[in-house]
Amino acid sequence: MHGRYERTVRDTAVGGAEVVIRLRIRRFLCPEFACPAMTFAEQVPGLTCPHGRFSLPRKEAMTAIARALAGRAGARLARLLGMPVNRMTLLRSLRALPGSELAAAPSVLGVDDFALKRGNVYGTVLVDMNTHRPVDLLPGRTSATFAAWLEDHPGTQVICRDRSGSYADGARIGAPDALQVADRFHLWHNLTEVVDKTVRAHRACLDEAPLPSAETEAAEPPDTPRPEARDANGRERRLVTRTIERHAAVHALLAEGASLNAISRQLGLVFRTVRRFAHAATPDELLIGALHRPTKLDDYKPYLARRWNEGCHNAAQLHEEIKAQGWTGCVRSVQRYMEAFRGQETVTPAPAPPPKPRHVTGWIMSHPQGLDPDDAVRLKAVLDQCPELDALARHVRNFAQMMVHREGHRLDGWITAASTERLPALGSFARSLSHDHAAVRAGLSLPHSSGAVEGTVNKIKMLKRQMFGRANFDLLRIRVLYPI
Repeated sequence: MHGRYERTVRDTAVGGAEVVIRLRIRRFLCPEFACPAMTFAEQVPGLTCPHGRFSLPRKEAMTAIARALAGRAGARLARLLGMPVNRMTLLRSLRALPGSELAAAPSVLGVDDFALKRGNVYGTVLVDMNTHRPVDLLPGRTSATFAAWLEDHPGTQVICRDRSGSYADGARIGAPDALQVADRFHLWHNLTEVVDKTVRAHRACLDEAPLPSAETEAAEPPDTPRPEARDANGRERRLVTRTIERHAAVHALLAEGASLNAISRQLGLVFRTVRRFAHAATPDELLIGALHRPTKLDDYKPYLARRWNEGCHNAAQLHEEIKAQGWTGCVRSVQRYMEAFRGQETVTPAPAPPPKPRHVTGWIMSHPQGLDPDDAVRLKAVLDQCPELDALARHVRNFAQMMVHREGHRLDGWITAASTERLPALGSFARSLSHDHAAVRAGLSLPHSSGAVEGTVNKIKMLKRQMFGRANFDLLRIRVLYPI
């Protein structure tokens, strides 16, 4: 024995009060001159470790707090628990955790990307689909990074991924024998985007008003603006007039053989604007967004027209009445709408507002048995009025049945049927499925899915917000791989 000294060790709190243990420790001298440790101190089993200022139970508690809350938030919680500690100490305890080297690659691997800095810097998360636990985080989302990881960790048999081409190439290079499975969620999400784009392209069909008869079409010139093209005072809106004039000028120059660049210089318009006017057969195609723009007052217009016909012409009083029904706008909005009623004893009630494109998209993508009866009736009216949307809804139902019942053998027939429709967005989606045919068919046939990967990505987003974006990639990786 070489001597004794006093050692201070901070332990876990008792009754909310901090506990400090003072130990009288013996120091020993090694008689072997070749030994690099000239002197060494004894340790108390289960309490102390070399060069440690905290007891082992407190160190484990601090590491658990750091894994759950990281730096500042963890320091605040530890202070309330009677274990005051600096935030940097908590971060050092995280970085002191042992590395998580895989003994063997998971047989079913899930892969997806996540944003470190949205739009600029991305990373890759790898998840064991059998245990739903993340196995690694990679900087970047390139095919080379993913392929290198697969080469270093052989043994993966199935790779669940989204429809990203980089992960498909990386899996093909790093694990050529593995079966790639396209995630059904991403397939359905891509189809939803196709439906939304198609519905917005046919938003004029969403108007539930009856189509004009042949006599009306013959009596009215083709460029006559609709009633929606006039403001509350009955004057034609400047936007409508300018659009009609520009459309006529562009098509007149096109008929003379002028190029789009020449038209752009002559009319003083941007080339993209000239191209958009040239591709539109009628001005109505350009005015769809302006003439069918919904307002908050649409749901109350039938009531306002009925009350006007009953003899109530006071806009302030009508504002208070619809306010009791849920209206949250100002009285000036009601006054502007009712200015067109001045001088009329009776007015025609405004028709029910057309459904919004996002509502129609939701109706088409929902199971028919899960639709509200009123929504089902409105969807049927829209599909009866627009053959293109009716064909789109039929293909969506077929795809849903194929996906739910795991009928991947029907994929080729569905692609052929969807490609023959005069729907550009749906045809593009069908061609993209052909380019990734094997993975898509496996995703529609096998039970594997990337749901656990999406859950891990959501957890990474939560951890990023918790650390306020100030942590390095290594600290984020530790917190993902060592969940509390």
